[in-house]
Amino acid sequence: MDAADPLMLSRIQFGLNIGFHILFPTLTIALGWFLLYFRLRHAGSGEAHWMDAYRQWVKIFALTFAMGVVTGITMSFQFGTNWPGFMGTVGNIAGPLLAYEVLVAFFLEATFLGVMLFGMKRVSTRVHLFATLMVAIGTTLSAFWIIALNSWMQTPTGQIIADGQFIAGDWLAVIFSPSMPYRLTHVLLSSTLTAAFVIAGLSAWRLLRSATDEVAMRALRTAVVVAAVAAPLQVVVGDLHGLNTLEHQPAKIAAMEALWHTEKGAPLVLFGIPNEREQRNDFALQIPRVASLILTHDLDGEVKGIDHFAPDAPPVAPVFFAFRVMLVVGMAMVALAWLGAWHLRRKGALPRWLLWTFTAFTFSGWAATLAGWIVTEIGRQPWLVSGLLRTADAVGTVSEGQIGATLGAYGFTYAGMLIAYIVVVTHLAGQGAPSKEMHR
Repeated sequence: MDAADPLMLSRIQFGLNIGFHILFPTLTIALGWFLLYFRLRHAGSGEAHWMDAYRQWVKIFALTFAMGVVTGITMSFQFGTNWPGFMGTVGNIAGPLLAYEVLVAFFLEATFLGVMLFGMKRVSTRVHLFATLMVAIGTTLSAFWIIALNSWMQTPTGQIIADGQFIAGDWLAVIFSPSMPYRLTHVLLSSTLTAAFVIAGLSAWRLLRSATDEVAMRALRTAVVVAAVAAPLQVVVGDLHGLNTLEHQPAKIAAMEALWHTEKGAPLVLFGIPNEREQRNDFALQIPRVASLILTHDLDGEVKGIDHFAPDAPPVAPVFFAFRVMLVVGMAMVALAWLGAWHLRRKGALPRWLLWTFTAFTFSGWAATLAGWIVTEIGRQPWLVSGLLRTADAVGTVSEGQIGATLGAYGFTYAGMLIAYIVVVTHLAGQGAPSKEMHR
């Protein structure tokens, strides 16, 4: 496909928009629950350190929430400009689900976030706690409705086709499609790990400046313990999600594993360079029969390859590499969380080299999330709604010149916004440290 083709440019533009957008909800979904924990600890103990932690992270939550709103609005416009065929065909299903996310979840977050930010000295402790709880619930409900829509697009059920349009014949089947429980759990755990590592990383950065910073130490300890529990759970859920994908989207699994041909006793390709033209893996490092063992629980189990799904198979290389990035980052997060929890339990603090490591891993959750998103969305191609609506049939008539110009503008703007966001978040996280001098 020509790189200047409007379809490809529209896909790249929407990918850039949604990829930038999901960074912020991925953080706020779980961060709201961390804030509730900090607020409850202060209400129960009266210790000022917990309130200081709450005040620090509620500012970061508000900034992240605002970034999510701005980027979400921009993304939604593209349904009409770049993808009119999507809403024109499945709008009767997608429209209500998006409306539920706005009305039930977003408004809930926005309303009570105001109380959290400005009502601390104007309302009672119980009311403020309730507002914090409602924001945490709102972020989770927001994820529920968005994942419900995305899961239906991945594994559609419950729809009826009338006059070329999709309508919901069974809303429960639409909302709770076969992949929805796995995707929702996977996303919630991803958000938990993302928030935990952001809190741990920025708290570690503060502790490098002052080892006696009690606020940073309490936030770090909370985040590390949560990550140590959530990381292995994510491994289990990821495996279950993979088995569900094998059942309902086997072409995606074939791309993830770079299996070009259907075979029994399929090897596990640890690394290689997928060669689309020759349908093979160059410089492949693989373990015989292990892919069949993992996917079918049988060393001689049959796994369908790309050849079984051609010409409707997804592109292999981006899915193959993104899946391995997600795995490598995820396993590193497991190891770091457990190592940090061990040091905190045995010695009550982290050595400086480990503080630096947590600081380096501050945004590791974003890297894993983006890699997982690439696997999920590119692995669905060439379908926008699996088996029902092709991506090429939903693209609009905007010219490649117009798309290219706006794509460049988006890229430049988002790069500036991301740099500014990280600078501000780092500044907010550093406020309140007892000392700005590095301890040697």
